[in-house]
This record gives sequence, structure tokens and C-alpha cells, in this order.
Amino acid sequence: MSNNNKPTGANTTVTRDLRQLDANTDNIYESLVIISKRANQIASNLKEELHAKLAEFASSNDNLEEVFENREQIEISKHYERMPKASLIAIDEFIHDKVYHRNPSKEKKNF
Repeated sequence: MSNNNKPTGANTTVTRDLRQLDANTDNIYESLVIISKRANQIASNLKEELHAKLAEFASSNDNLEEVFENREQIEISKHYERMPKASLIAIDEFIHDKVYHRNPSKEKKNF
């Protein structure tokens, strides 16, 4: 009897300390909104970049029967599939203070 549930060594789950996320804002929900908006920006930029690179391979033929496999195109697609998700990049940037953010409603209260 074999055990198919052996660990593969690729641990992709990271437990986050919530106190790290609300350290800058003192509000976990505000932090999550900031992270979410940054993740949307990153995802949009990556999508534009990928489409620009794949546009080079676009053919003017609309014939579905003539689909060519291009090694370079496949490698580009695989590269983007292996990249970390936008939300993970955004969390890392937020934790390491690489994201500029401000809350106008808090600024009005201080004046």
C-alpha cells in the first residue's frame, strides 16, 4: 500500500500575523482595502504586460484550423503562470512599507 499524500516540499501556504497588517493603519479593514487596491493595480499591470508580449505573436489570419504552437509564446505564458499572485505581492509590499497610502478622512479630522 503506497502513501500518495507525501509532502512535495513546496509549501505555498504562509500564515500571516494580523498585527503586522494593521501596524501602519491601526485598522485591519483599512489595511485590507489598501492591499486589495494595490493587488488590483499589480494585476492590471501584469495583464497589460502579458498582452503586449503576446500581441507580437498575433497573426492576421482568422482561420481557426491554422493554429501554430510557438515555443517562445508558450515560455512567456509559463513564466507568467509561475509568478506569484498579485495579492501575495501586494501583501509583501504592504508589510515592507513599499506602498504609499493615505486616508483623506483622517487628514480632515487632524485640521
